[in-house]
Amino acid sequence: MRAGRLGVGIIGAGRVGPVLGAALANAEHAVVGITAVSDAGRDRAEAMLPGAPVLDTAALVERSELVLLAVPDDQLPTLVQGLADAGLWQPGQLVVHTSPDHGVDVLAPAFRSGAIPLAIHPAMAFTGTSVDLARLRDAYCAVTAPAPVLPIAQALVVEMGAEPFVVAERDRPAYADAVRAAVSFSTAIVDQSAGTLSGIGVDRPGRVLGALVRSAVENALAAADGQATL
Repeated sequence: MRAGRLGVGIIGAGRVGPVLGAALANAEHAVVGITAVSDAGRDRAEAMLPGAPVLDTAALVERSELVLLAVPDDQLPTLVQGLADAGLWQPGQLVVHTSPDHGVDVLAPAFRSGAIPLAIHPAMAFTGTSVDLARLRDAYCAVTAPAPVLPIAQALVVEMGAEPFVVAERDRPAYADAVRAAVSFSTAIVDQSAGTLSGIGVDRPGRVLGALVRSAVENALAAADGQATL
């Protein structure tokens, strides 16, 4: 592993962790392992990170220079505190979580052990497949970190192919509300429209709606950024 590259351990084999692990591997970081508790998680890890060992959490944290916590939001505080209670966090170790809800306060137990806390949330909906790697190149990631180490979080995002933008600790709940509203509203509208089209006998309503939804969303996004549409 050349100078400046990190040994990355991934906790969580859901849709997010293996994809971000693969993005970091593409940036020449070394994936030292991943945790996986289900067959689906193991299959996803093998597909996205072929050859990466499946490790238990303690072994993974001990071996990693960067620990990526890609777990459900409600599990994050307990996980971070439990690893601190076990004495596993290491001074200088980068600890990154991917929750939209939390900034770095949730990583305080790791910080007290000398670890460097970073919050990075990619603002995109994941499939857990290689499709996400291409989508990541067009995505933005919300980053929250103490000022002295903010450039580290931003550099990691750039290495993964995305664009970083800073969200203050106090603003993380509002940010989480915004991204969840966008996902849930767009999903609900498409489901409703597709259901209506199916009800009148239209085959493959998703394809029928595709161009309409994409163009409508692109126009709305341009308007949100203050750009005129043709």
